[in-house]
Amino acid sequence: MLNENVVKVLKAGMWHIATCADGVPNVVPVGFKDVTEDGKLLIGDVLMETTVKNILANNKIAISACEGKEGYQIKGTVEYVTEGPVYDKIQAMAEQLFHGAMKAKGALIITPEKVIVTTAGPDNKKEL
Repeated sequence: MLNENVVKVLKAGMWHIATCADGVPNVVPVGFKDVTEDGKLLIGDVLMETTVKNILANNKIAISACEGKEGYQIKGTVEYVTEGPVYDKIQAMAEQLFHGAMKAKGALIITPEKVIVTTAGPDNKKEL
């Protein structure tokens, strides 16, 4: 589902993630993230409050990422974890990124279900 171009854009750019609970949408930029070999998307929770509240109430998530003129929207489900191998990986990333100034409270594990091209042109809105 995540082809080479999608992974390249996800690794290079900032993500904007959208969650919703109680009919109130929430969008935040995310830079503390990774793409796993098996196509899962990981996000470290350092300062997320509304996002975590939303995903605990509704496990659906949308991500928008672009690099230059190339962009994709990914829709999927999210799981929030505070222990285990993914959490340990996020903690190690936090240590490297923040040098002990901040720690991750948890990790979001996203399973993509749809990838949609947002790049302007003939493939716009095409589902991969």
